[in-house]
Amino acid sequence: MTHVRVETVALDAAGSRQIANRTRTTSPLEGRAAELEEAIVQASAIAQESLAQVPARDGWRIAGMEVTFGLTLTAEAGVILSKASAEASFEVTLTVERT
Repeated sequence: MTHVRVETVALDAAGSRQIANRTRTTSPLEGRAAELEEAIVQASAIAQESLAQVPARDGWRIAGMEVTFGLTLTAEAGVILSKASAEASFEVTLTVERT
């Protein structure tokens, strides 16, 4: 059986990521499954609830939504949305169609 490990990052006291080589560690993916699942469920719920609040307008409605986000595992416990420079990585693409 293949054992998959994932890289983790340490957070400083302010909750900021520390990405220097000396703070990079790994952990078994299977041991972090519950945290990953919860992060995916929460991000998905936010997207679905947001979409449900968008009414059809002027003959147009949202027909589909694609959500892409990155997750980073912290060294001790927990998951954070990955950051790309100063912004969190959370991309939403909506498909609209005439009603």
